[in-house]
Amino acid sequence: MRPAYLIADINPHNLERYQDYINNVPDLIKRHGGRYQVRGGNVDILEGSYSPSRLIVLEFPDRAAALAFYNDPDYQPYKRLRQSVSDGSLVLVDGC
Repeated sequence: MRPAYLIADINPHNLERYQDYINNVPDLIKRHGGRYQVRGGNVDILEGSYSPSRLIVLEFPDRAAALAFYNDPDYQPYKRLRQSVSDGSLVLVDGC
């Protein structure tokens, strides 16, 4: 079984409402075996022009667990909240 990583670059534009997402989603991530590897923090651009806003890397036991989190009915209201108060990108990638 290979781990899978959900990588997000989020630019919140309403921090007050985004705080509700931050306060509630970690328990849902944990429920699916996920854990934070990166949660914001300083970013140094060493090459190229990519400049993330708020970089998050979640590790899940496998792709199925990551998708189960993303599609969890309990997560859907928080996903809609995140989408309404931020701009960003999410990708899912298999680990080694």
